[in-house]
Amino acid sequence: MKLGEVLANVSRLPSGVAVNAEVTSLAYDSRRVERGSLFFAIRGEKADGHDYIPRAIERGAIGVVSERPAPPELASRWIQVPQIRRALAEAAGAFYDHPDAFLRLIGVTGTNGKTTTAFLLERILEAAGIPAGLFGTIEYRWHGRTIQAVNTTPESLDLMSCFDELARSGAQAAVLEVSSHALAQERVWGLHFAAAVFTNLTRDHLDYHKDFESYFAAKRRLFEGLGTPPPELAVINVDDEWGERLLQLSGSRQITYGAKPGAQVRVKQFSSDLAGLKAVFETPGGTLDIVSPLVGRPNLLNILAATATAFGLGIAADKIRSGIEGLEAVPGRFERVDAGQPFLVVVDYAHTDDALKNVLGVAREMAKNRLLVVFGCGGERDRSKRPLMGEAAASLADIAYLTSDNPRAEDPLAILNDVMVGLQRTGRPYQVNVDRETAIRKALEEAREGDVVVITGKGHETYQILKEQTIPFDDREVARKVLRELGYASPGEPGPSSAGGLNSQRNRHRTI
Repeated sequence: MKLGEVLANVSRLPSGVAVNAEVTSLAYDSRRVERGSLFFAIRGEKADGHDYIPRAIERGAIGVVSERPAPPELASRWIQVPQIRRALAEAAGAFYDHPDAFLRLIGVTGTNGKTTTAFLLERILEAAGIPAGLFGTIEYRWHGRTIQAVNTTPESLDLMSCFDELARSGAQAAVLEVSSHALAQERVWGLHFAAAVFTNLTRDHLDYHKDFESYFAAKRRLFEGLGTPPPELAVINVDDEWGERLLQLSGSRQITYGAKPGAQVRVKQFSSDLAGLKAVFETPGGTLDIVSPLVGRPNLLNILAATATAFGLGIAADKIRSGIEGLEAVPGRFERVDAGQPFLVVVDYAHTDDALKNVLGVAREMAKNRLLVVFGCGGERDRSKRPLMGEAAASLADIAYLTSDNPRAEDPLAILNDVMVGLQRTGRPYQVNVDRETAIRKALEEAREGDVVVITGKGHETYQILKEQTIPFDDREVARKVLRELGYASPGEPGPSSAGGLNSQRNRHRTI
């Protein structure tokens, strides 16, 4: 494709730039540049693409797109734009000939519940015979491929490349978790959504957005339109005060869900135990009986969200029921670890105070004896939620075990001190250990019959991010290893592992 065609809707090309130059690919990472690439220099939070322009030129980039004025030596290769990420999104759409136009896009946004709601929607679409891709916090899946997610929402260029494969494969839809960062950074600029789903808004990412109003404003953009008309369908949780505010927007057909009597999709009956949940929903199409392997009230709301969306998209009730029943579990979301022990062990991604309250509330209902929680807070993230998480953990659990999450470049002890402010407010028992494996071991050693042990914060993650390296670390595998060493083993499982195993794997560090 010619340079002028790629940038036709982005910027008028300055005189001297070769409008007929052939563009073979687009790149925002200099390591992906090849001969004929158009390089987009983006200043990120930790790295500045402008620092890598020489490398991109050396590797064969025919041009550079930037918000900065052209340096004299690159005037014939430089295209200045007012908003670089918007320019990347629009150029990617043109380069791939807008494959998103052939897909029904379903965007799910909110603080908690995005991942499970997205997984449910993918299963419902599958049950309805609608092939779809899935893009979210855990993984990206499209056209038979699955890769570990880098961001909850990929960059616009990566999304458009995936959409191109999806559309060529005959897929008809894509389900996306749309993060507030992605909306603020315009990674989804130019996409028109068939449906936008709002789950809730609670404290998170205030290190980035600074205040709740800014956080909400980012989420709201999905419902206002992203350089495109607003979504055809807006699915809104009216139990949430921020959801009520979204109802004030116009331009989309709206369907509401929640426990409130006025919600269009609401719960008539509900019960939950270790085997899952059963519910009867009132919907615009009548009552709908639901049986799901997922457990607890938070998942009830996720199922309500997926059901409301599916009804709004015109999917038949029997297909909705089949899709919901077909989702047995979501990785790292109240995921059980069973080695034959007489107590329940659960791993969950909860990393906000609200999510922690929700998961501990579910666990408390299942505990026949005590509730133990292992938790921590991530480094270089919103500090304001740390004491709140400490207070939530100690208030709701019988014993809280505070440890490291992903400390990143921050001092782990400083993070623990922030959390202990909340722990100490409660006057309830807690233990502190900076080493995560040791904390998990302590909780499992002290667990007794009928207890529930909840290990939160990392969920599906298979690594731990430290100051100078990222090491393999999976809460589920660590818990299994410790349980085996304590003498528990499921039928057919080997007994306690020998020295080496996970520890030897952890010594083979990798950088992510």
